[in-house]
Amino acid sequence: MTTCHIHLLNARHNLTPVLSEIRQASRDAVARASIHADLPDFDLVLRAQSDRSADGAVQGHCPSPGVVEVAVNPARFAPDAFGRALVRQLAHLLRWNGPGYGRSLGEALVSEGLAGHFVLQVLGGQPDATDAVRPAQGAMRQAMNEWARQDYDHGRWFGGKGDLRRGTGNSLGHRLVAEHLAHHPNDNAALLALAPADPFRQALRRLAASEGQAEGPAPDAPPSEA
Repeated sequence: MTTCHIHLLNARHNLTPVLSEIRQASRDAVARASIHADLPDFDLVLRAQSDRSADGAVQGHCPSPGVVEVAVNPARFAPDAFGRALVRQLAHLLRWNGPGYGRSLGEALVSEGLAGHFVLQVLGGQPDATDAVRPAQGAMRQAMNEWARQDYDHGRWFGGKGDLRRGTGNSLGHRLVAEHLAHHPNDNAALLALAPADPFRQALRRLAASEGQAEGPAPDAPPSEA
C-alpha cells in the first residue's frame, strides 16, 4: 500500500476553508490511481495560491522522485479538477522511478503525453484542455527536428511563451502516445510509465506523414543537433 505524507503549507490558514475537501480529494485520487499502477511512496506538498488565470485554480508539479506539489486557489477549489491535476502528477511520480521526466524535447513530449493518458485511464472523461490544443502548422515537423535537443525551450513548447500556442507540447505528446497505443492495443499509460522515450519517435513520424509534415527543415525552426 502506498504511503502518502501530506504536508500543508498553511501557516496563514488560506487552505483551512477547503482543507477537508482537499484531504478527501487527495485520498480518492491516490486510491483510484493505485488500482492501475503500483505508486511509490511520496510526499504531497499542498499550498494556496491566488492565481486567477484560466488554469490557476489548481496547478501541479512533480519536481523530483517522491515529491508532488499542488497549488490550489481555495476560492476556486473543485474536487474533480484537483483530482485530475493530482493524478497527472502521479504519472510523473511513476516515471521518476524509471527514465524521469527527461532532458530532451522528445522525452518531455512522451512524459506529458503519458501523463495525459494516465488521467484518462484512471478517471476517464475527455482529454484535459492542454492535451487537446490544435498545434500550429509545422509544429509537428519542428518537434521531429528538435526531438533530441536538450537545449529546447520548454516555455515555448509547453507554456505558450513564444510563437507556439500554449499546450502545443502537451497536445503533441498526447497525440503521439495515442498513436502508439493504436498500434499496440495491449499497452496502456500505466504499463508504459517506465518506457524510454525514443521508441515513441516512430509514432510521431507516422503522425507527421499522415498530415504531410515530412521530417526535415521547418520554417523558422532552430537548427537541429546532429
